[in-house]
Amino acid sequence: MRPDLADLDAFAAVARARSFRGAAALRGVSASALSDAIRRLELRLGLRLLNRTTRSVTPTEAGQRLLERLGPALEALLGAVDAVNDFRESPTGTLRLNVPTIVARRVLPPIATRFLAAHPGVTLDVTTNDALIDVLAAGFDAGIRYDERIERDMIAVPIGPRRQRYVSAAAPSYIAARGRPSHPGDLLDHACIRHRFASGVIVAWEFERNGEVVRLTPDGPLVASTFDLEIAAALAGLGIIFTFEDFLGPALADGSLEPILEDWWQSFSGPFLYYPSRTHMPGPLRAFVDFIKAG
Repeated sequence: MRPDLADLDAFAAVARARSFRGAAALRGVSASALSDAIRRLELRLGLRLLNRTTRSVTPTEAGQRLLERLGPALEALLGAVDAVNDFRESPTGTLRLNVPTIVARRVLPPIATRFLAAHPGVTLDVTTNDALIDVLAAGFDAGIRYDERIERDMIAVPIGPRRQRYVSAAAPSYIAARGRPSHPGDLLDHACIRHRFASGVIVAWEFERNGEVVRLTPDGPLVASTFDLEIAAALAGLGIIFTFEDFLGPALADGSLEPILEDWWQSFSGPFLYYPSRTHMPGPLRAFVDFIKAG
């Protein structure tokens, strides 16, 4: 009996994600449904394709061989189906994007709303993730990241502002109580509010002026992975915050936060939409790329 195409697709999703739950979340189905599909496929082939433990899912040697041959075949099938989009005025289907928090909150909203209005047949499925991932293996069509975190074999298209800055600031009440630092090194004697990324990394604060670069890891009353909590703490006068200027713009404009070490702020390149090179690009992704390039 020939394997069912849907079961093969389920196997590829689980094998790439190395997780039934992860694949289920991306596919919008239950983990048990994927487990049943893999069980049927293994029964029909008479081979174990995945090694399962309570902590991991990895392909067997047979499963890895199948995945290597199956990936290009499934992509070709999806491309063949998607080719009918060329006969429509606007493509239909789902565009799955993986984007960092700053992009999801400050860059993507105006772009996404205009794109969806122009392409009513497209469903935009956005997942927020600050870690760099293999977008194709995780089931996404494309991702948005900053250039230093994009693999060189990806196609990258500029999206959103071309320059951004990390800025430091504090509430007037904090400055009145603790004083205003005049050099980045002074931050080691101040209360600082730090951010932890999803990977668990707490990135060092970096400043630059006239060729002098200062990198340090200050201490303070709060370490969080939620920007809203960090900003609230800064507004309450609990410490100095160092984050994207886009997050602090309103507070800096109305004076509820004051700039700290402004002449040491660094700018960096804005984000990029990136995706793997494909023989046939899915219609929704092609439409989004064309939309971004058109400005």
